[in-house]
Amino acid sequence: MHAGDGTGDDTVVAATVETPRARLVPEGTRVAAFFDVDNTIIRGASAFHLAVGLYRRGFFRKHDLLKFAWEQARYRAFGENREQIDDVRARALDIMRGHSVAEVTAIAEDVYDEVLSLRIYPGTQTLLDAHLAEGHAVWLVTATPVEIGELIARRLGASGALGTVAEHRDGFYTGRLVGDLLHGEAKASAVRALAEREGYDLGLCHAYGDSTNDVPILSTVGHPCAINPDGRLRRHAAEVGWPVREFRTRRRQARRGVNAASLAGVVWALAVVGRSLRRTVLRRTEGR
Repeated sequence: MHAGDGTGDDTVVAATVETPRARLVPEGTRVAAFFDVDNTIIRGASAFHLAVGLYRRGFFRKHDLLKFAWEQARYRAFGENREQIDDVRARALDIMRGHSVAEVTAIAEDVYDEVLSLRIYPGTQTLLDAHLAEGHAVWLVTATPVEIGELIARRLGASGALGTVAEHRDGFYTGRLVGDLLHGEAKASAVRALAEREGYDLGLCHAYGDSTNDVPILSTVGHPCAINPDGRLRRHAAEVGWPVREFRTRRRQARRGVNAASLAGVVWALAVVGRSLRRTVLRRTEGR
């Protein structure tokens, strides 16, 4: 069953998208498709939606949620940048310190059911399913925590996920990373290591990403494709001849509405904070 993001236009795109065609592959050759997650499979930043779920369960303060919401707005409007990602990473690691992996994983399951499953691009889902039908391995490659990547991969029927690894001891997060953030060139290095381990022929493999930061992983395979690309990736794809697939709603509408769409995350966070404050005030009033 395919999950939609609640827009009729995306459903139309999904129905008409050209799926990967079967190619003559030597017997015994292993082929994989590598998918970025945020804005490639899922509309927006998956880590932000997890942050909202964690906030609702008392993991951190209202001020932290508003900061995450602001970063989500910037991400939707302008794409990724390293400074932004490093800042979000540092705050997220600090928030996770001392919490159990089991607890966070259970919350992530709820967030997927409540939010993420409704934000999957049907066009990308169609591509992913087509690769599985061809017998290709399908891996998600994301800067988000590997537990989130693995959860999304499991729900979509993919082979697995590569993601940022947060250190944990005795089942509890320490607030440190194992290695570096899986981003940019680190994604490409992880894919090359996985291909060597699993025996994938990278010349026959596929990769999909939305950001100029995905150029290293797209350049690693024989069949790269830009999905919902930011401006810099779109220009690069045109220069090198990579195919581009647009699974967002009509591009003119997307361009006109990008600021409104980006601010939606801030509005949502403010609404959550506002409801919490009202409940606090009511409890104090009733306690007098």
